[in-house]
Amino acid sequence: MSSILKIYNRRKISFKKGKGSFLYSTSGKKYLDFVQGIAVNCLGHSNKHLIKKINNQSKKLWHVSNAFQIPEQEKLAKRLTQNSFADYVTFQNSGAEATEVAIKFARRYFYSKGKSKKNRIICLKGSFHGRTLATIYASGSKKATEGFSPKVDGFDHFSFGDHKSLEKIITKRTAAIMIETILGEGGIKVIPDFCLRHLRKLCNKKNILLILDEVQCGIGRTGKFFAFEHAKIKPDIVPIAKGIGGGFPLGACLVNKRVASGIPKGSHGSTFGGNPLAMSVGNAVLDIILKKKFQKKVQESSKYFHKNLNKLKDQYPNIIKEIRGMGLLIGIQLFEDNTKFIKKLFENKMLAIRAAENVVRILPPLNVNKKEIDLAMEILAKVCKNYK
Repeated sequence: MSSILKIYNRRKISFKKGKGSFLYSTSGKKYLDFVQGIAVNCLGHSNKHLIKKINNQSKKLWHVSNAFQIPEQEKLAKRLTQNSFADYVTFQNSGAEATEVAIKFARRYFYSKGKSKKNRIICLKGSFHGRTLATIYASGSKKATEGFSPKVDGFDHFSFGDHKSLEKIITKRTAAIMIETILGEGGIKVIPDFCLRHLRKLCNKKNILLILDEVQCGIGRTGKFFAFEHAKIKPDIVPIAKGIGGGFPLGACLVNKRVASGIPKGSHGSTFGGNPLAMSVGNAVLDIILKKKFQKKVQESSKYFHKNLNKLKDQYPNIIKEIRGMGLLIGIQLFEDNTKFIKKLFENKMLAIRAAENVVRILPPLNVNKKEIDLAMEILAKVCKNYK
């Protein structure tokens, strides 16, 4: 009997090794992994550059307290700010922590300006910001919050696309609007560029901070370093994780000078956040992600994948309702049950994962090649053809 608490519905399979886009089970079977730890292994499994960098760092220094200067942390922070809207970065261990920091900083900023009651945050219903007490209530999901009362207050919600409802719930107490630039768990729903631009203008007009959660959609996933760059806007706060560590636990919260002005020393901290080992991996990821040719390749792969997926949709209109997403954050919305469809993919040696609204989430590594996309299309077509 397992001593692991049964909070996950696990498949009865385990893996002994991975290489690039593939995983190899303990029984020797090879699977096309288009889950990649849920958009975490942005450079696939066993990336040589990441292995080299983490091995080198592991022989020197793993962890020191943030009571001391950490050169590897300074380097990663500088690279993140030089390639984004941000002026400052604080490092965490996960996406939930990074989003918690975003919530704290938005409230602390207005507190520092003498507006302690300006502390409410508006979020989208059905979004996903993590599994801490604050982030589950930020997400506005009854299922996620069941059994965890009393309610963590301070969050108001509006529905996807309901701009009138959003503007109605803004009050003098509203400190920030926080949304995922692309909803991941919520069904791979892209916030249109014009909506993001409207949100930026609205926040400016109402003296509200704009928080864009890019834990899943950031770090090259859409063919740009951040997904919001497509809309040509600058947010105030952005939590990130997943891809920045390439498989190693790493999160961060990026802020501009305005927000940073309200965050004094001692107002936040992390024991493990920003340790030299994590920073070495983050820097190794950026060595590859920040190359201009790399982002162009992601865009090309994405265009090729989406084109073929839409052809498949046209071929099987009774099974596939819509192809969603941007870049290599892809959702296939089905008329049929997505759990059953994913099981059939699994039987054909392809791994995918569920999302809301009956969506199958496809998350290949960013360095996926055309041959691997073709293999995915072969499996998807086979499942559609034989679907019963």
